[in-house]
Amino acid sequence: MAKRQNSYLPLNEALQEFIKESKLQKGMDKVDARRAWEELMGNGVNSYTNAVELKGDTLYVSLSSSVLREELSLGKTKIISMLNEALGQELIRKLVLR
Repeated sequence: MAKRQNSYLPLNEALQEFIKESKLQKGMDKVDARRAWEELMGNGVNSYTNAVELKGDTLYVSLSSSVLREELSLGKTKIISMLNEALGQELIRKLVLR
């Protein structure tokens, strides 16, 4: 009877490997970007947020308030930077507020 070698992999590494092999990373990035927006912007902005969608390296955010859209557009560069920091990677290069 041959000895079986046990190789242990931490759960987070095993999940990352599964995500990579299953080509699920883009979907996970979309979910992570939406979650980062919600956490970063807080309840005030989220109450006016209709949709958050990541397409490629562009984050599209639909807002129901034109005043808020105008205010946020003034700080797009900072928002992108803060989102990428929260995500731990340079995932978002462009922010489109509509």
